[in-house]
Amino acid sequence: MKERKFKLNIRDKEYEVEIKPEGKDLVKIRVAGEEFDFRKASRQKQNLPLAKASLPKKSFSEKKIIAPISGTVSEIFVAEGEQIEKDKKVILLSAMKMENEIVADFKGRVRKIRVEKEQNVKEGEVLITME
Repeated sequence: MKERKFKLNIRDKEYEVEIKPEGKDLVKIRVAGEEFDFRKASRQKQNLPLAKASLPKKSFSEKKIIAPISGTVSEIFVAEGEQIEKDKKVILLSAMKMENEIVADFKGRVRKIRVEKEQNVKEGEVLITME
């Protein structure tokens, strides 16, 4: 099996999916930035039906803060696990000699900060995932 990438549309929301074989029996599947490990099973050896994989429900309730423009992350004002309110300043993004404050459009808990200070980002790139 070779590495494959595709987009999956669930309930009018698009998710990027990447399937990557890791050795003989391990497959890594990345969905919406979260990675899952699966071991290949053989029906002949185990004589059992193959289990169906399902994503945790939280993957679909995950909210994302997206870069509105390309630029460089100058400052990060939140931490993973932090509970934040709507309109809280979360990231300072520098672009074309201007500083742009990125604020949360919703309240929730910061699940994962997907960028680092001084990192260049592209417009549309996920900066923070929340739940």
